[in-house]
Amino acid sequence: MLVDSHCHLDFPDLIENEAALLERMAENGVTHALCVAVKLETLAGVIGLAERHANIFASVGVHPDNADCDEPDTARLLELAAHPKVVAIGETGLDYYWHKDAPEWQRDRFRTHIRAAKACGKPLIIHTRDSAADTLRLMREESAGEAGGVMHCFTETREVAEQALDLGFYISFSGIVSFKTAESLRDVARFVPADRLLVETDAPYLAPVPFRGKTNQPAYVRHVAEAVATARGETLQVVADATTRNFFQLFKHARPS
Repeated sequence: MLVDSHCHLDFPDLIENEAALLERMAENGVTHALCVAVKLETLAGVIGLAERHANIFASVGVHPDNADCDEPDTARLLELAAHPKVVAIGETGLDYYWHKDAPEWQRDRFRTHIRAAKACGKPLIIHTRDSAADTLRLMREESAGEAGGVMHCFTETREVAEQALDLGFYISFSGIVSFKTAESLRDVARFVPADRLLVETDAPYLAPVPFRGKTNQPAYVRHVAEAVATARGETLQVVADATTRNFFQLFKHARPS
């Protein structure tokens, strides 16, 4: 039993093969997936997937990369998060890779998401790229630990992981952990406590070995879990059990089908 804690099944590369993707999930023991929103304009597709399938959950949020889009305030996020299949707020955070000027609008948006998560009692899905110091600073300033959440697709240092863990957050690993060049990330995977560990695909991106370079899908989270298990010197079953248990512990509004 495995859970893909972060994917984008509503994206064009995946939604056109919806039935086949869910069948492959089942064949690989992937029982549930969280379809993560990136902007309000496409939220209906995310919610629709969750409504059609008992084993798919949804989030509500606007990705930090999206500049020209509908900008939510806290009230709007709370309204949308009231849907029974919505289990998280995000994907939110900071991304200075594409926005090197470190725009204040991005930080303001992150604060809005943190406040909404605290108000509705649903955890945060946090994206950080080239912005770890500011991400952690805003998390502290806004008391993000009161909502809790996950640092998704983690690629930062052990020190960043330790600070996020200290704030009560979970750490999620994607297919990057299986890449030959990712030994330092595997060191972080060894460091994260078993009760704070999650796995994801971030599909359609970042397919793990042996599918690197191809379109990713939730079924491939098995290979992410295998890479984490190998790094930790554990069996796939141990990692699968822990990450599944952790998923339903963190996303308390998700109900296993």
